Amino acid sequence: MRRDQLEHAIRTACQIIDQSEVIVVGSQAILGAYDESQLPSAATMSIEVDILPIAETNDETARLADLIEGVAGELSPFEELHGFSIDGVDLDTAILPDGWRSRLVKVENANTAAAGGEPRFTGWCLDKEDLWVAKLVALREKDRNFVTALLEANLVDADVIASRLRTIPSERVASREAALTWLTASPNASGR
Repeated sequence: MRRDQLEHAIRTACQIIDQSEVIVVGSQAILGAYDESQLPSAATMSIEVDILPIAETNDETARLADLIEGVAGELSPFEELHGFSIDGVDLDTAILPDGWRSRLVKVENANTAAAGGEPRFTGWCLDKEDLWVAKLVALREKDRNFVTALLEANLVDADVIASRLRTIPSERVASREAALTWLTASPNASGR
């Protein structure tokens, strides 16, 4: 995936749900911090953008996520036309460290605007270390490949990640400990 495709996904998701802002929580949130030319190929392999609608209630978030999925999700005409899909997600999709909302990276430019230039829609992408934490806590093979690629490319700070991992909610202690163990054992986590 490329940065311009992420911007297109932000614009499309906002238009589908008639909102001015969304949050990008999946792996393609890394494109908020880096252009695809700066990233290892393992970091941009996904052809799916995970979009979290911003709403007052969990039920409303789920309803808006379903709208996005229905229009631009996997196997949709949108995916067929553009070569990527938009997955509407809810707050349970990613396990995130404390304070993640205060570190979101803003993506807003001419490419996130509607035709004619207004309104400009905003995508708030997870901070690179918060994204890394979410991916490692999930600990699927594709997530391990993603986090390894970012570590090997020195695009994330292992000390920041370790600190944030320790703030994962206590009900996820097993996932947190597994992630910390993996990070500590990683040869690419300098100083660990």
